[in-house]
Amino acid sequence: MAATSKPAHPTLGVPKETKTLEGRVALTPDGVREFERLGIEVFVETHAGDAASIADSAYVAAGATIVPTAADAWAKSMVVKVKEPTEKEFGFLRKDLTLFTYLHLAAYPKVAKALIDHGTTGVAYETVQLADKSLPLLAPMSEIAGRLATQAGAYYLQRPKGGRGVLMGGAPGVRPAKVMVIGAGNVGWNAARIAAGMEAEVTILDKNLDRLRFVDQIHQGRITTLASNRGAIERTIAEADLVIGAVLIAGARAPIVVTEDMVKSMKKGSVIVDVAIDQGGCVETMRETTHTEPVYEMHGVLHYAVGNMPGAVPNTSTYALTNATLPYQLSLAVHGARGAAHADPAMALGVNTIGGKLTNKPSAEALGINYVEPLVALG
Repeated sequence: MAATSKPAHPTLGVPKETKTLEGRVALTPDGVREFERLGIEVFVETHAGDAASIADSAYVAAGATIVPTAADAWAKSMVVKVKEPTEKEFGFLRKDLTLFTYLHLAAYPKVAKALIDHGTTGVAYETVQLADKSLPLLAPMSEIAGRLATQAGAYYLQRPKGGRGVLMGGAPGVRPAKVMVIGAGNVGWNAARIAAGMEAEVTILDKNLDRLRFVDQIHQGRITTLASNRGAIERTIAEADLVIGAVLIAGARAPIVVTEDMVKSMKKGSVIVDVAIDQGGCVETMRETTHTEPVYEMHGVLHYAVGNMPGAVPNTSTYALTNATLPYQLSLAVHGARGAAHADPAMALGVNTIGGKLTNKPSAEALGINYVEPLVALG
């Protein structure tokens, strides 16, 4: 029960991220001050904030202690991160640790196994869910990823980058790029907004007609909305220059909505950006890429599938993320996983693993692992 009870003297560790070119950090100096105000000591690994333009000295001025190694940061009763632990960090997992970060267990079975094997309490930002089904800790990164998706697509449409040589907004007398966005949630809507702002011809598809109605009302017909089904996707994708996959089922593996045959039907030099890749991807031909090697070509189509897209703009992303996560981080540190989950149903849904049990139903179904209700596992 040590992992689930309220820590007698909670301490917080903030390690440097280890995913390829992941520059975000899980806590800002202002966040440190909030923890210090509650008497919770914060230990930040040296240089953790460098890529986000947050110096060690800023953390020290806010009251944090800078520690020289990742092991020092991971040794605390609670650790906050941005991305799921990488294999080099699995050795830091333990039973009396609470880890709060993006986990995406359905897409990363090795991470799920490591958390279960070590008995670690794993709380996932992306499955904290309010009564209205909104995902408050996923929303800010979804907004940024959606905007970046359009930027990345526009970049790789350039001929020197392997694309068709199409300018998003076209030119006087020349038709603009055709952009197809699959999914009208936070990612898709932001991607479509940016594409429309670049004067592209934008079509957005979703199964939720109320969501499409919202997009139509906001943009007053500037963005074409289509009910999503196989036929509509097949027809639209064949004409698209840029396709952005923005499909999400909270906690679950993303469904495949773009088949390999659909990819084969696309124009040579067109681009697909799959923002759903951190949930397994919604394009059949997609595999996860990194910021160092973001694209590959298949069937004449450029595939972009960086699993931590917001890490490309770590200063913006860090502040946007911590604005949302800080109240939940404080609750978890002060009350422990058990207290926080019993007090707030949204936090209970965030608990993914505890005491060697998997406590997120969509992840359990995706991975074929027995599911235990989080409040049952917490006791």
